[in-house]
Amino acid sequence: MDIYWEPVWLTLKLAGLTTALLLLVGTPIAWWLARSNHWLRQPISAIVALPLVLPPTVLGFYLLVLMGPKGVVGQITEQLGLGLLPFTFEGLVIASVIYSLPFTVQPLQNAFGSINRQLLEVASTLRASPRDRFFSVVVPLARPGFLTASVLTFAHTIGEFGVVLMIGGNIPGETKVLSVAIYDHVESLEYTQAHWLSAGMVVFSFVVLVTLYSLNGRMQSGLVK
Repeated sequence: MDIYWEPVWLTLKLAGLTTALLLLVGTPIAWWLARSNHWLRQPISAIVALPLVLPPTVLGFYLLVLMGPKGVVGQITEQLGLGLLPFTFEGLVIASVIYSLPFTVQPLQNAFGSINRQLLEVASTLRASPRDRFFSVVVPLARPGFLTASVLTFAHTIGEFGVVLMIGGNIPGETKVLSVAIYDHVESLEYTQAHWLSAGMVVFSFVVLVTLYSLNGRMQSGLVK
């Protein structure tokens, strides 16, 4: 039974950690993109959106090169005594953060962009600091965006295949996530095992989307009231 649950728990661990890191990293990026008129805004928006149009294997290949022994990142991690990141869980996390970046940034950017600037100006006249304005005004109003970003990032990470296979390989207990396990079963003609895991992912994805639409509808209704 562990052969089934091991990749499931590893996938959930990867998705949870990736989502948490991306909320920390993606929030300031999304805030800057939503409020800035700097000329770099468009190029950075394009960089953030690249994982949406690039084949996962292309992104995985270049990450593998960068984090390999001859890559810039690989040489830095080796000099720091961290070793090489490919075919490790840490490497999977970094690859997942990069691959799922637009699924966090874009919903947050849309949420931040829809906030009335006058509300922030009013808070400023009441001597609220930028930090207070963000957490007291922006965050409550952007709750649907945070929810959408969290759910989409988590679900997208669970469904990753090309990037995680390129970076993590197929190491049981270390990098063998659910999508790779399904591929493994199909390659071995173990269709029954592949069916159970695949059916579980279909049900999970459906429940996630229904929950997301339902909660977003309730939040938007609450904001309108």
